[in-house]
Amino acid sequence: MERKEINNLVRPFAKAKDLRAYWQIINTLVPYFAILFAMYYLISIEVNYLFVLPLAIPGALFTVRIFILFHDCTHSSFMKSKKMMSIFGHIFGILVFTPFHPWQREHKEHHRTVGNIDKRGTGDVWTMTIEEYKSSSRMKRFGYRLYRNPFILFLIGPVYMFIIQNRLPINMKTRKDWKSLIITNIAILAIILTVSFTIGFKYYLMIQIPIIFIASSLGVWLFFVQHQYEEVYWEENEQWDVTEAAIKGSSVYKLPLILDWFTGSIGYHNIHHLNARIPNYSLRRLFKATKEFHISKEFNVFGSLKLAKLYLYDQKNKMLISRRKFKKMQN
Repeated sequence: MERKEINNLVRPFAKAKDLRAYWQIINTLVPYFAILFAMYYLISIEVNYLFVLPLAIPGALFTVRIFILFHDCTHSSFMKSKKMMSIFGHIFGILVFTPFHPWQREHKEHHRTVGNIDKRGTGDVWTMTIEEYKSSSRMKRFGYRLYRNPFILFLIGPVYMFIIQNRLPINMKTRKDWKSLIITNIAILAIILTVSFTIGFKYYLMIQIPIIFIASSLGVWLFFVQHQYEEVYWEENEQWDVTEAAIKGSSVYKLPLILDWFTGSIGYHNIHHLNARIPNYSLRRLFKATKEFHISKEFNVFGSLKLAKLYLYDQKNKMLISRRKFKKMQN
């Protein structure tokens, strides 16, 4: 399909609707804070913590949804006013432990380079080619194996990234980056201190830690599935094409309806990469309205689990392979 045809299909959906945006803010933040209060109340009346912990699951799902609203603000697709998106983007960023402008800059770079094998390294999952891996030092290979271990990649790594890495002045390139980082860190510190001097620091930890742990793991998994599968599109810079990268290098993650709602339909990721100005509340509608975008790789929840084993990119056969397959190739 020609790019002009694609643009004609998606352009009517690439429009922000303020009423939809404000309704999403209400139906996300109100239940999110209600869950936080419910967890605090149950802990304060000394309900066994094991019975409180299950509430962290919906709390985490609403946190993922907050991140989707944050994500839309970084693409200037959520509302009509850029000023309001900057304000709400920073508020959402505080709630999901992510500074607005640094993440916006890196994520836009991800959109400009996804599927470009010569421009890996910004806003993506570290992926080495077979030749790169074989020619690397033992220490680098060990670090890569550690990084791609599912326990590290989906459990330990996400918590480190959101709680620690996002607090540090790493790769700050503009004045806006520094401003966002400082605002976010001060706001998070203010929340922690306010909670500590009112209801107690232990309540903050008992409520926030399980929520951020689950939410960060889910978020990283979502991002992984969107661009890490066997037949994923990777091309050298000279052959790389942004439309091909969107259609062939971004999956369709067919989630149950309730999970699709919590994730802001970001599973229709091929459409998102075709035009990032399409707000989350229009992605599913566009996918259902057009059969032209149904050619991208599709996964359901159970079918996606096998992707966690993927390890290296085989440039010769143009596919991601598991470590087991890599070892067989060496025999």
